[in-house]
Amino acid sequence: MAGKPKRTTDSKALEPTGRAMRAPGRPERVVAVTGSSSFLGKNLVALLEEDETVDRVVALDLKPPSAAAKKTRSYEIDLTQPSLAGSAMATEARLAEIFAAERVRTLVHLAFLSAPSHATAYAHELESVGTMHLLVAARLANVRKVVMSSSTLLYGANPTNPNFLDERHPLRAPKREPYFADKIEAEAEVARFVERSEGALATILRTAPILGPTATSLVTAYLSRSVVLTMMGFDPLLQFVHELDAIAAFKIAIDRDVPGTFNVVGDGVLPLSKVLEVAGRIAVPVPHPLAEPLVAVAWMAQLSPAPPAFLRYLRFLCVADGARARAAMGFRPAYTTREALDDFVRAQTLRESHLLDERTARPLGPTK
Repeated sequence: MAGKPKRTTDSKALEPTGRAMRAPGRPERVVAVTGSSSFLGKNLVALLEEDETVDRVVALDLKPPSAAAKKTRSYEIDLTQPSLAGSAMATEARLAEIFAAERVRTLVHLAFLSAPSHATAYAHELESVGTMHLLVAARLANVRKVVMSSSTLLYGANPTNPNFLDERHPLRAPKREPYFADKIEAEAEVARFVERSEGALATILRTAPILGPTATSLVTAYLSRSVVLTMMGFDPLLQFVHELDAIAAFKIAIDRDVPGTFNVVGDGVLPLSKVLEVAGRIAVPVPHPLAEPLVAVAWMAQLSPAPPAFLRYLRFLCVADGARARAAMGFRPAYTTREALDDFVRAQTLRESHLLDERTARPLGPTK
């Protein structure tokens, strides 16, 4: 989400249009989505477009989401603008104006990077500072509910981790790594929003690494390489969530009032060695004392998908417990960790053979 803040609709953009038919007496239901052109964002917009109980979708991103249709109102908003002198209050005021004019009651915050970036200052302004200003605007406009994406990786990979980490476990990912620090700060901003906003509630969904035919992330970048680095003598258990299950979990959080933090994970775990076997990747074991300087150089040269801090996830356990999401949200994954991996591998095999339609994630076939 970068570029000059600009509304992508016309001069009548703040006039409600494209409303769904609603029963007499039912309050208008308007959902705003930041990061609406991201993988999660565009899929959620598509679901909300089809939901007859949703009257309007307010999309906030650099460009309108590909799924935008009659219900969706798109605004070009840059959450990194507060880094510019004197622009913070203007950005908050602009967002508050949109939320108030569109009568937004639910804000879904998905404007987060799915993989580490060398542009750490930009990432910090987007995720940490941007979240702060976004939630100030939401409070000013009396937005009732916030749903935010987060990650189970924030628990950190540590030798003392239990087999399954529940939501009470401290977030011990290394804060020296900006990718983790910014997301941990964003979660703290949500807690402050709830404390300062009477009657407001927030739902944070910490998803396991998302796999499937179309999702892209640090894990998909790692598994897309024919030769991958592993830590000699270590074979940690891994856990994934299928992209369709991740989307379904966010839709549940939008539809139901379920305050709190929830782990969204697929059933089952797999050792890293099995994951690489299924993906058909060649593992190159490296002693961990040598791996960190090697990866540091490779990261600086943009030859590694992640900085050295992520090597701990190739050594130690970081598997989350999804029981609370089942009990409180009613979320039950349709796919296991293995099935999420299998779907990714099938699509990746077709992709590498240039037989996959990237727009639909369907195999290419002969035209009639």
